[in-house]
Amino acid sequence: MTESDKKKNLAAEVREFLRTRRARITPEQAGLPVFGGKRRVAGLRREEVALLAGMSVDYYVRLERGNLGGASDSVLEALAHALQLDEAERTHLYDLARAATPSDRRPTVTASRVRPTILRLLDSMTDVPAYVRNARFDILATNGLGRALYAPVFDSPLFAQRGPVNSARFMFLDPASREFWVDWDKGADDAVAFLRTETGRAPHDKALTDLIGELTTRSADFARRWARHDVKFHRSGVKNLHHPLVGDLALPYEAMDLPSDPGLRLNFYTPEPDSREREALGLLASWASTGTAVSSGSDRPGND
Repeated sequence: MTESDKKKNLAAEVREFLRTRRARITPEQAGLPVFGGKRRVAGLRREEVALLAGMSVDYYVRLERGNLGGASDSVLEALAHALQLDEAERTHLYDLARAATPSDRRPTVTASRVRPTILRLLDSMTDVPAYVRNARFDILATNGLGRALYAPVFDSPLFAQRGPVNSARFMFLDPASREFWVDWDKGADDAVAFLRTETGRAPHDKALTDLIGELTTRSADFARRWARHDVKFHRSGVKNLHHPLVGDLALPYEAMDLPSDPGLRLNFYTPEPDSREREALGLLASWASTGTAVSSGSDRPGND
């Protein structure tokens, strides 16, 4: 992809992100007076966003056309306030502005290897499922209980001839994912929003771009969600899974970034003591053969 293509893609990303954010806010929600007559646009007009942000209409139109380069923090803050952006959306706006501004800084590079110290940490987590993944949802390493819990993902025919195991590919390209994730629609929404967030943080990550292109082409469910331009942080919550051996599980999870390994995060599940989920994980632990941290195959030649 040429530099010109990258700039065009970034401008399109900025344009659609700002357009979809203003389209969801009504004048009433923004505290603006509403006069009679039929409105021709969904949500706010450009001039209304400009009014709320305290800038000229011409300047806002320039921003929405994708020209975020050089926008000051005060301008970005005013825009975030006018569009009622949440934390993830505000961060995404700043990431897009940073990507659009010429800089001598090296592009963000995602770590591709799991360090031995992290593998030893996974080894030590014997009673909770845990794994390390990158921002593209490649599962790079897991402990024995994590491998047992995610057996339907690891055993998917999608990964018989290619690796690493990737939970986003499984979600959108393997029909078995709809049984594994009890609340599939929410999981799909969250996955796409996280990938959209990552495009702002690492806009020149070719492997990420290739993954998004593949899923957009092969999955209408993914393409429809991608067009929404939603972004979201993926830090904690509860995942509802259906495991073929132990049935339905409601598992609280935490996702922690690894500061020394940009783009990698440690995910683990922590069920309540004496809960059915804790008992079910005990059964899975007995079933797991080794209980040790294992690579998902990301170091094999030919993997992304």
